[in-house]
Amino acid sequence: MDALDEGYCVIGQDELEEIKEALSTEDLPTAINKIKDVLEQQDRVELNIAVTGESGSGKSTFVNAFRGLGDEDEGSAKTGVVETTMKTEVYHHPKYENVKVWDLPGIGTPNFKADEYLEQVQFERYDFFIIIASDRFKECHTQLAKEIMRMGKMFYFVRSKIDTNINAEKRKKSFDQEKTLNTIRTDCEKELMKIGIEAPDVFLISCFELCKYDFNLLQERMEKDVSKHKRHVLMLAIPNITLEINERKKKALEKSIVQVSILSAFVAAIPVPGLSFAVDLAIVKNEIEKYYSAFGLDDSSLQMLCERSGKTIEELKDVMKSPLYNGINSHTILSLLGATSLQITESAAEYTFSLIPVLGTVIAGGMSYLTVSRMLQKALNEIAEDAKNVLMASLETEV
Repeated sequence: MDALDEGYCVIGQDELEEIKEALSTEDLPTAINKIKDVLEQQDRVELNIAVTGESGSGKSTFVNAFRGLGDEDEGSAKTGVVETTMKTEVYHHPKYENVKVWDLPGIGTPNFKADEYLEQVQFERYDFFIIIASDRFKECHTQLAKEIMRMGKMFYFVRSKIDTNINAEKRKKSFDQEKTLNTIRTDCEKELMKIGIEAPDVFLISCFELCKYDFNLLQERMEKDVSKHKRHVLMLAIPNITLEINERKKKALEKSIVQVSILSAFVAAIPVPGLSFAVDLAIVKNEIEKYYSAFGLDDSSLQMLCERSGKTIEELKDVMKSPLYNGINSHTILSLLGATSLQITESAAEYTFSLIPVLGTVIAGGMSYLTVSRMLQKALNEIAEDAKNVLMASLETEV
């Protein structure tokens, strides 16, 4: 079997052979752990994001918001009214240790030189740069962008603290939010063009209200620009704060259902009584736990959402309809098929067919593929819907 495509899969022939060897020589729990390890490899792809800009532009607050944290949460980057980042600091994503957001020292000093700065912060280790300004973009920003571009890396211009600008403009009788945003964006683009950047894109962001303004557009652009094997982990790591991101997370996770189901089919073709049933339960449980984490429906994520939204855990869980939110176990997983007996019957049939040379192996694998893919798609649909409902409930305000 060839490695699967779509840029998300890491299961190739070598991995399948390792799994087959484990199933033949190890006990069942050890073999299942091996399968889980293979499935989780794609989530361990390393992603390094550099955040830079002038002192006081909100770099550290962006680092926190991007990782789904507030400025005072455990593990957050230090923030303050003066420059708090005196040297390069790395901050791991709280759920995905392989996603690293680097808070770089401030730029904009009188003697700033972009090439020396990039050498100092070890330019080569970052996948892309986010260049932040809280007011006008200046020559130091374009110097840095041009040097990054010359070295063949991606960068994004982010205009931060948009909430402050909007609140100031609201005092005017003629206030029009869309017009205000367009004015700020156009002004930023003109300033960048004046100092040498052709056709710049500027993303307007409030780190305290990340769900508003241009964060969706920034996330979508980053997803398109990163290499395929890093796209999946970027999508998992992005906080689930808008309906658009919720839908994109669902589509990204759907792509992995095929590879997981093929792995199930591979196991089903091995004639060991009860093996396929046990492995399928372990595989499905592992994937569902991943869904809950990616959509921010795990307990720790819900608790943080409560602290920010003012809602209680009970209020958020009240809009969750999937039976899985009560606990991911054998009973709730089997309920995805509607009847426990159906799964057991199919498992027994798989074993019987797997004893028939060639044709039986194909049938057993096909049945297992359909069973697992059906369970995972149903679970993903329900969890994505729960995540959407929780997001909408968290944004509701009391009258």
